[in-house]
Amino acid sequence: MNIALIGSGGREHALCLNISKSKLCKNIICIPGNAGTAKIATNIAVDFLNFKKLLKVLRSNKIELVIVGPEEPLVKGIVDFLKKNKIRVFGPNKYAAKLEGSKAFMKNLCRKYKIPTAQFKICKNKRDVESFISKSKLPLVVKADGLAAGKGVTICKSKKSVTSISNEIFKGKFKSSKKLVLEEFLEGEELSYFLIIDRFGYKFFGSAQDHKRVGEKETGPNTGGMGAYSPATILNKKLERKIIKRIVEPTLSALKKEKNPYQGFLYVGLMIKDNEPYLIEYNIRMGDPECQVIVPRIKTDLLKILNEVASNNLNKIKIQWNNISCMTIVLCSKGYPGKYQKNKIIKNLQKIRFKKNIFVFHAGTKLLNNNFYSNGGRVLNITATGKVFKNLRKNIIKTIKKINWKFGFFRRDIGWRVIKNK
Repeated sequence: MNIALIGSGGREHALCLNISKSKLCKNIICIPGNAGTAKIATNIAVDFLNFKKLLKVLRSNKIELVIVGPEEPLVKGIVDFLKKNKIRVFGPNKYAAKLEGSKAFMKNLCRKYKIPTAQFKICKNKRDVESFISKSKLPLVVKADGLAAGKGVTICKSKKSVTSISNEIFKGKFKSSKKLVLEEFLEGEELSYFLIIDRFGYKFFGSAQDHKRVGEKETGPNTGGMGAYSPATILNKKLERKIIKRIVEPTLSALKKEKNPYQGFLYVGLMIKDNEPYLIEYNIRMGDPECQVIVPRIKTDLLKILNEVASNNLNKIKIQWNNISCMTIVLCSKGYPGKYQKNKIIKNLQKIRFKKNIFVFHAGTKLLNNNFYSNGGRVLNITATGKVFKNLRKNIIKTIKKINWKFGFFRRDIGWRVIKNK
């Protein structure tokens, strides 16, 4: 099969590498891809949000299946457009994509179908904000309604901070929306729970724990993700049954009632408090960097799974897993998630000989004259597989030291919960 993979991050490199090993795979194009995908696929620099231009590229390359990595094209309706033009595609349609594209849509769905989540208020102006503050305890969470590249959520410890962050959103800090959601802060342990879904059913697709805060000991602003590990040891059968019955099935049932059944990956972002799950957010795609720790654990041919889901034949597939753990640490450009410099050479990457169980997924990188350069805030995902999380982290940090990139930084405490408890 000729495959097109949309996106340019670590998630897309992880998917691309796995798919390239499938017997079903003939050629892969990555739009636009990165320096890592350039080594295993053909990168094509076209704006994937320009759907008409994208269609020309897909047709000229005789693409038989499109796999959409990031959320923005899904929210903007790429699946509807491609299906209308007779191109097979993996991912949810524009309506279902509102699960991530609009926090207000997701919260209203929770209210209507009694899905457990934090108490909230959808705010369109200062009065709405003041009303919720007056009835709530601190801290409070401010969430931009639309997409914000992982930077639209702020935990506020003072009323002044809530007001200030809210005003920034009302003034258009994020292009996607001037509306916001205020919600109570839930104390607990986070869990990323993944599913793969077609119109007739769903299957478990791994668990992980992500580290969103930029600083060690969970300090500083939220980012797109500083590291992750899989599986999440907090997940057990009893908790999983609650997640499915109280959160997943009501959501999928609601979308079917709206005549927009879900298809694709679904990330269920949860807060676990006293072994009870609360929905924090939905993502309508694989997480990043969670994808980078889940994909190496899959035993079943990934392309075969995606192909069957695109044809609504998920029930034909049995998904098997390797009995290993996986961890990734993100090497970021200094200054991220604020201002940072691009185009910084990563000198030592070509020289390092990687062991079988340690590898690098490229994220914000580009290839120029056969040299690797930074091209984003999150630059490399150094990943390891094995049995013991403590050893995985040790091996990853050793590798980062060998890379010795003076323009970067990383968190040394990824996996602190699971390692502390060992």
